[in-house]
Amino acid sequence: MENKESISASIVQKAEIAKVVLMPGDPLRAKAVADKYMSDVVLFNDTRNMLGFTGTYKGKRISVMGHGMGVPSIGIYTQELYSQFGVEAIIRIGSAGGLDMSVNARDVVIAEAASTNSNYGNAYGIPGQLAACADFDMLEKAVNVAREKKVNARVGKVYTSDFFYYPQKGLNEKLRDFGHLCVEMETAGLYWTACANHKKALSILSISDHLFKPVALTAEERQNSFTDMMEIALDTAVAFAD
Repeated sequence: MENKESISASIVQKAEIAKVVLMPGDPLRAKAVADKYMSDVVLFNDTRNMLGFTGTYKGKRISVMGHGMGVPSIGIYTQELYSQFGVEAIIRIGSAGGLDMSVNARDVVIAEAASTNSNYGNAYGIPGQLAACADFDMLEKAVNVAREKKVNARVGKVYTSDFFYYPQKGLNEKLRDFGHLCVEMETAGLYWTACANHKKALSILSISDHLFKPVALTAEERQNSFTDMMEIALDTAVAFAD
């Protein structure tokens, strides 16, 4: 069903949104990024409390805005940013649950591709499965930034799920067996939307808990402690910003 009223209808000053946008799920994390890292910050959106800010980082204009939870939510906001507001590149900065035994809480995962149980990609009308992949230039830059910062960032497949509480047993074991590093809820939607709009996208994740280890961060820790992920994303964004 087509909705003719933009979710972002109250964003009236298009020029206030930068060409590159960082997007956490939680709008309060967007505010935390703007407060900690950016200067000359302007609030460009507060519709539905999905806060969006534009500021300056290392001399470049960068925006940061929440995208909510799940593929449909990130699909709405990214589609509008790409198609209505001139955004060229989006970097998701989010949390994920670890699957591979080599990843631990607070580790960084850079998603080269996303498997998924979401049917969202079917709407694009391509027979079979539409591959959800990162933009290589952004992926390469993020990996190089992580190396420069001496962050042991893992690069690989992630799993985007429509379910936070999956009702059937055994899925996590299968995902781990097939080499997925972690599970989250938005990356595939971002990559599909970028592909459809001929734009760039990357997902950089921090591990907040683990499906096979007894470790989990609090909501406050997730909001405030993902420094490596945020700085890798910001320094990657600078390379593609005006």
